[in-house]
Amino acid sequence: MAFQSKKLINDPNDVVTEFIEGLIETYPGLQYLDGFPEVKVVLRADVSGAKYDKVAVISGGGSGHEPAHAGFVGEGMLTAAICGDVFASPNVDSILAGIRAVTGPMGCLLIVKNYTGDRLNFGLAAEQAKSEGYKVEMVIVGDDCALPPPRGIAGRRGLAGTILVHKVAGAAAACGLPLSDVAAEAKCASEMVGTMGVALSVCTLPGQVTSDRLGPGKMELGLGIHGEPGAAVADLQPVDVVVSHVLKEILSSETNYVSITRGSRVVLLINGLGATPLMELMIIAGKAVPGLQLEHGLAVDRVYTGSFMTSLDMAGFSISVMKADQAILDRLDAPTKAPNWPVGAEGNGPPAKIPVPLPPSHSIQSDKTLSRPEKLSPQGHMLEAAIEAAATEIVTLRDNLNEWDSKVGDGDCGSTMFRGAVAILEDMKKYYPLNDPAETVNEIESSIRRVMGGTSGILYSIFCKAAYAKLKADAESVVTALHWADALEAAITAVSKYGGASAGYRTLLDALIPALSALKERLNAGDDPVDAFIISAEAVSAGAESTKHMQAQAGRSTYVPGDVLASVPDPGAMAAAAWYRAAALAVKEKASLPIEGITVPNPNSPTLPSRLKMIMLACCGIGVLLK
Repeated sequence: MAFQSKKLINDPNDVVTEFIEGLIETYPGLQYLDGFPEVKVVLRADVSGAKYDKVAVISGGGSGHEPAHAGFVGEGMLTAAICGDVFASPNVDSILAGIRAVTGPMGCLLIVKNYTGDRLNFGLAAEQAKSEGYKVEMVIVGDDCALPPPRGIAGRRGLAGTILVHKVAGAAAACGLPLSDVAAEAKCASEMVGTMGVALSVCTLPGQVTSDRLGPGKMELGLGIHGEPGAAVADLQPVDVVVSHVLKEILSSETNYVSITRGSRVVLLINGLGATPLMELMIIAGKAVPGLQLEHGLAVDRVYTGSFMTSLDMAGFSISVMKADQAILDRLDAPTKAPNWPVGAEGNGPPAKIPVPLPPSHSIQSDKTLSRPEKLSPQGHMLEAAIEAAATEIVTLRDNLNEWDSKVGDGDCGSTMFRGAVAILEDMKKYYPLNDPAETVNEIESSIRRVMGGTSGILYSIFCKAAYAKLKADAESVVTALHWADALEAAITAVSKYGGASAGYRTLLDALIPALSALKERLNAGDDPVDAFIISAEAVSAGAESTKHMQAQAGRSTYVPGDVLASVPDPGAMAAAAWYRAAALAVKEKASLPIEGITVPNPNSPTLPSRLKMIMLACCGIGVLLK
């Protein structure tokens, strides 16, 4: 029977900010950014981004896993930790604030656990930071060994092995290595570690009732760290049996999740999940070491036992095994002042009481208020018409998108896209600098980020931000058709990188990738830009329709039977095709219409100078691809 849990808290909504306040009072080497409640960032008190001469190592994620991640901030480990709400990924603005606060000329490494929300939010923050001039790399950690190789792109979850990756990366950064080397060591470490967890109880979120999912005398094998069900439920067994089973799963030669074979040197991490007494954790450690030595023929060089990455008040543990060589051991043995690393944290002096101010954005527009120009140039008129047509088409298509999504997803694709389209139409009247295509794309991203939730919102934000960065880097006074095509390619690449999908996964990319291919092919062949845009719009429609015949490998559609998927196309692909096609048709129509008393010649006219034709169409038309 479910019952209200007992918690030593005030308002459930304040638990993370109050935790951070207590943390910095306890550890003098830590401080936080003064951005509560939206920005929850813990950082080293001795680091100022503008002056910091080493690679900053940043991690984070949802709260509820303490001491991860804030407890591992300190010299020799993390430079900053970004704290989301309980079991919720931190927002992009918080991640950006952390990057700006601690990143100097050497750049920063983001270490991210493999969960979709974390990947997307940290990914978008990375793209924004790059556009501001920061050097940023990202390493994804997926050390879960509990589940068979998954379908689609979800991959292995990030668990307690992430803490070992933090230590390796932090020690490498402390040595003054460049960003590429720190990232390489972190990636190598992430590929050498495997983890599996066991739960005896279900965790309880602050202010919620305790679940009765796991009955008496039962244990759950292969759980995650967010209270989700494990891979299997079994009768509670003696700890010898449980530990032996977990080690066999991690080291299985069938799944081959980690390349550890007999004779290897390893590091062992025994992690409590929040409500497990240290006595029991030490019992587990005492059984795991001889199990690794005698049953698996491994040399155990280091053992770390304690609570590193918890799941609120869950009773249970996880075991992580990392393949080690002398270089890894040197990184793990290197000194650190991170308070919750188990090898002697140091600190001196009273805690500072004045929060560190939020750092300003490095964006070139940070000190300017963008607005719609009083007079639009011909390219501004063209861009406005295309954006308006694309957004209006999405507004019209809302119910159809929701209907399709109700069969293969959660039924809100149309509503989500509708919110973004309405915001774009409203903001365009006031804020979009339509005579500046690149900055207009950046403002579209701001509109989307403000109102579009869910995966669609973050994917389109990444899409626009990557396109904007490419335009700013490549284009000068004139944005050509090939510039726009390159920006579309950069946007598609970013969505694929951070979302994990590619062609054939049944996503919006299956509409946009054929469009990009057709567009670049026709432009390289010397076709008129408007004609190339129209041809690529035909390709985008065909690509969207083709998703009916694809097996989903991303998103909620992954769990939908194939016969259901075959009845409708992917809603995200259809939405992308709709705005793309509408924009292309608007460009074609606008190309020969008068603009405020100025007659714009037909671009196909043989008397039109070729340079004017290219400027008129390339600057204005193709830009709407990035809506």
